[in-house]
Amino acid sequence: MKQTLILGNIITMDEKRPFAKAAVVKNGLFAYIGSAEEAKKLAGRDAKVLDYGENFIYPGFLESHCHGHLAGYRFIGQANLGKAGVITDYAKYREIIKEFIAANPQREFYVAAGWVENEEYVSKAYLDEICPDKPLLMQTGGGHSMLLNTKALQWAGIDAEYAKKAGYDLVHVDKNGEPDGYICEGPVFEIVPKLPATVEDIKEYLLAWQDFALSSGFTAVGDAGVEVVNRNALQAYHELEQEGKLKLRTYAYMYVTDNVDSPKAEIARIAATRAELSGEYFHIIGAKAFLDGVTEAHTGWQNQDYLDEPGYHGAERFNDHEKMVELIVEANKEGMSVHVHSEGGGATHFMLGCIEDAEKVTGNLDQRNVLAHLHFVTDEDIRRMGATKSVAAVPPLWLAAVKGFYEQEVSYVGKELADQAYPVKSFFDAGATVVFHSDYPVSPMMNVKYSFYTAEKRTYPKEVFGDATSPRGLKEVITREQSLRAMTINVARQFHQEHRLGSIEFGKIANMTVFDCDFLHDDIEKVAQANIVATIVDGEEVYNSKQ
Repeated sequence: MKQTLILGNIITMDEKRPFAKAAVVKNGLFAYIGSAEEAKKLAGRDAKVLDYGENFIYPGFLESHCHGHLAGYRFIGQANLGKAGVITDYAKYREIIKEFIAANPQREFYVAAGWVENEEYVSKAYLDEICPDKPLLMQTGGGHSMLLNTKALQWAGIDAEYAKKAGYDLVHVDKNGEPDGYICEGPVFEIVPKLPATVEDIKEYLLAWQDFALSSGFTAVGDAGVEVVNRNALQAYHELEQEGKLKLRTYAYMYVTDNVDSPKAEIARIAATRAELSGEYFHIIGAKAFLDGVTEAHTGWQNQDYLDEPGYHGAERFNDHEKMVELIVEANKEGMSVHVHSEGGGATHFMLGCIEDAEKVTGNLDQRNVLAHLHFVTDEDIRRMGATKSVAAVPPLWLAAVKGFYEQEVSYVGKELADQAYPVKSFFDAGATVVFHSDYPVSPMMNVKYSFYTAEKRTYPKEVFGDATSPRGLKEVITREQSLRAMTINVARQFHQEHRLGSIEFGKIANMTVFDCDFLHDDIEKVAQANIVATIVDGEEVYNSKQ
């Protein structure tokens, strides 16, 4: 029988035994957690030993909402405009894109990602000047808007008629009514899955993503809209598992289009795909829908009008109450949940109403539907989040007031509301299941230590962004233990995997992450300097910082 003895300072997340000095793993599962002396006796002389000394061992960290294919694509398949950090220099963007084109002359299609919009407005001419003969698309880091050159507009079929049908808020036009290259929201998500990529390409992207996630300390993730970028991602995940190459467990939500024609048929499609393609390391657990956009793009669905545009409260994407209720009810029949992008307060209010009505039909008060982002939420909707036992997926790395972005928020929704953003503690107090998410790579960072730091300080350490961020919402500070729960056992609960993942307990899968820092007790400034030592999946080291 294959056995491994693991030694170190173990923080278990098991309320009955919160700390231990050793664990024994048999066939990938925890067989004992307790003292080093007893563990050595049980493991025997022939056991493999992983001795981490005075370092700290945690349950493998879990990411509740990210985009694996997109991450790998940005690592190796696109011109990465954020490779030098967050920049807003349009001249620099063109330099990066030109370098990528020069290095990949054989490509018939180019994509750049990581664009951060500023007050300068650019149109298709900005890209035509550097790439007039092939399609070139430049997507924002957040993924909700995009600039296309003339060839890309032609490839996508975006013309004056398309713009008129989609609406000029989503497809901008010039004075002659012709698309000027800028699109956002629905049209973006319509064309992105059409970007050319083979299954083999996507497998390469997913393996690059896996390496990054494991080296960052994550052992399982939630892929929120697994085929948003390309429909072939499902097959790529499945083939990688069949080939024995997947180590990072992925719990996937399949993408549902806005106000889908037949929610019942859509859930049936997802359930059939789950039966065909799901396995141990790639498993489909629900549906993903977009309710709105994002406040910084002026498309977050707010409870009130934008201050700079009276009569407009944002983009309502999936806003059909009856269809969302049906989606939730049908998902419940299949033992699945619905995961929504809900950035503005209006979107969250809409979704909670749908969940309440669906619960009256199903009687299931523990479906674990997920609302992700939750930028602005009223006190009443915070209470409803707990009452419906919904999962509040909050972004710790977005909590700080960032110069430029904060002032933009204030101009859109007012200072009072901007200062109440991301009410993390209130969600805990209301009894919601709170999980952390990064939204990587839509957001540029997926990081354990900074998640602890920002959840406590509501800003970043100076060495990260200097004076560009400052604290906000300090009444929403949470404890270190709450942060740890939001990255371990609570996410396992979101995945309906709390019996297998999220804590170091007898019989659970032996996933662990080792850091050189005590996240629960060390000074918070020391936490910001923590280093990962190792990542363990199924009792085997899959990453070691010294190798």
